[in-house]
Amino acid sequence: MRFLVLTLCAIALFSCKPYQSTTARKGQITYDGFRQNQKTFNTSDGAIAYIDKGKSDKVIVLLHGVPTSGWLYRKMIDPLVDAGYRVIIPDMLGYGSSDNPKGYDIYSEENHAQRLLELLDNLNITTWSHVMHDAGGLWTWELLKKQPQRINNLILLNTIIYEEGFDPPVRFKEGFMARTAMWGYRNGITTNVMLKNLFKSGMLQNNLNKIDVAGYKTPLREGKTRGMYYFFTQTCNTLPDYTSLTKSLDIPTAVIWGKEDTFLRIEPQITQLQSSLNIKEENIHLLEAKHFIQEEKPEEIVTIISAFLKE
Repeated sequence: MRFLVLTLCAIALFSCKPYQSTTARKGQITYDGFRQNQKTFNTSDGAIAYIDKGKSDKVIVLLHGVPTSGWLYRKMIDPLVDAGYRVIIPDMLGYGSSDNPKGYDIYSEENHAQRLLELLDNLNITTWSHVMHDAGGLWTWELLKKQPQRINNLILLNTIIYEEGFDPPVRFKEGFMARTAMWGYRNGITTNVMLKNLFKSGMLQNNLNKIDVAGYKTPLREGKTRGMYYFFTQTCNTLPDYTSLTKSLDIPTAVIWGKEDTFLRIEPQITQLQSSLNIKEENIHLLEAKHFIQEEKPEEIVTIISAFLKE
């Protein structure tokens, strides 16, 4: 164990920072500022932090994945509000500013979906348009199993749907190695290494600065790894099958995908996806980007979403 710790420390010591600049962009929001705008709702399992901005009766929910949080959508909030929407962005339990309770199955896809429904019920939101990214797709499919009538429109951003094309950066078995990896992320031993590799693999060009990265790094250093532990030891090894569900849905759907994504490749699944969800050709948008398209193409995504929802 001592040798492993020393090795991890050496890797972290000689690794580069996960950001490219320490200079702030004009008007850039900080993570502290983002958190000050979050509200809190106590679910049955713990408190969820969320953004609720805009006064419109047209509601849009933006759902993050793993290992991110609502911070991923920070560049899209004001443009969507300006376009006439009420924007709801939760940090799911175990991520971002939300609680991080002990437990394993508490972080299952079904339980995430149930807590999201609790939040929206508490906000008196009966129906909404729904955007999901990465593992947010899994939590959405489980929600749609429960209450498919709640979602008016679906927008898929590089999200998990089928086994085809799903190639996560790591997979673990439950136990020592997975716990050690999470420990390293929490304690700063491998946090920079993980984020540096994540952004290098997940963006065509990592142009994030220190303020951007703080919104991803801070929750990890606060210990938010229990949801990740479930995802990488359970979901990644036994991906739920949502084939029958997607075929049963009758919801207008758009796809906005970074076509160079190596975590979630679109080519092996696009034909099945288009057929199952009856997606019109004009509502499939493949962008010059990788996995984190909210970082690379936020303005383009907002433009596409606004046009789709106006149809």
